[in-house]
Amino acid sequence: MSVDFSLGEIAAYLDAEVRGDSKLRIAGLSTLHDAGDGQLAFLDNPKYTKQLATTKASAVILTSDNAANFAGNCVIVAQPYLAYARISSWFDLSPVKLGSIHPSAVIDSTAVLGDNVYIGPNVVVEMNAYIGAGCHIAANSFIGARSSIGANGYIAANVSIYHDVRIGCKVRIHSSAVIGADGFGIAPRQDGSWEKIHQIGGVVIGDDVEIGACTTIDRAALADTILGDGVKLDNHVQIAHNAVVGDHTAIASYSGLAGSAKIGRNCIMAGDVCIVGHVTVCDNVQLTARTLVTKSISEPGSYSSGAMPLMTTTEWRKNSVRIGQLDRLARRVKKLEQ
Repeated sequence: MSVDFSLGEIAAYLDAEVRGDSKLRIAGLSTLHDAGDGQLAFLDNPKYTKQLATTKASAVILTSDNAANFAGNCVIVAQPYLAYARISSWFDLSPVKLGSIHPSAVIDSTAVLGDNVYIGPNVVVEMNAYIGAGCHIAANSFIGARSSIGANGYIAANVSIYHDVRIGCKVRIHSSAVIGADGFGIAPRQDGSWEKIHQIGGVVIGDDVEIGACTTIDRAALADTILGDGVKLDNHVQIAHNAVVGDHTAIASYSGLAGSAKIGRNCIMAGDVCIVGHVTVCDNVQLTARTLVTKSISEPGSYSSGAMPLMTTTEWRKNSVRIGQLDRLARRVKKLEQ
């Protein structure tokens, strides 16, 4: 299957200005470096500006400043990367089927399915589960008892959604994600062994959330583990029991929140960021790659932590304090030298 649109149609959707041939047909998207005939590229990062002179793209999404130095067809917008993101949906050929149930699916008689729902091969839907209108549940996925998925959800193949999980509308969950498994709750016995703490809470996920492949969101020990509206989780992210992720926060791969950690709205966690248990991070915080958050953050901004050689925890704590004093000590030494 192929699609193509006129440059004028694309510009109208993006509320953008066209310079050049508005009837030009665009059949795909690509980078400035790799684009060819019939493809639309974009320039957002200044480091790629030099490629504008050599690109073979039929048209380019540009700011007005960059368009002034470009002789070809272009779509002029204030934010090229955002425009590219918006138009990318027009060229997405991912297969979506609606309105059918594969004969191998096992659906409990008490489950409720909305209109135009697709249920793929070997899907299991347990008792009193609810699947909203327009949902797509791909092969081998499991929807546990009393769990619900709002309208127009997309559940990829091999997703496991345990019991008592509440998922909002327009949520995308990618393959091998596990939602609602037991949190890591254990209590020490006197003999050094462990007593399991049964996780009797649930998981609540808001609208327009995307959950990457192999990501895990544990159910709460008590109450709920919560993801707000618009949250975006990369692959291999861990959200532990009773953690809270605020609206529109984005978390990159290999990052995780420990039990009862809370991160606010509009935050960004880069790759391999860890937030320890019972810590709170306020709204509008950016955490750079491999940052370890061991105490609460109450002021918006960007935060980082460095890595040190392996040492005992006692030594590590002392050295962590001393690293925080290095700048002040360096200034004192410089002043003494003068």
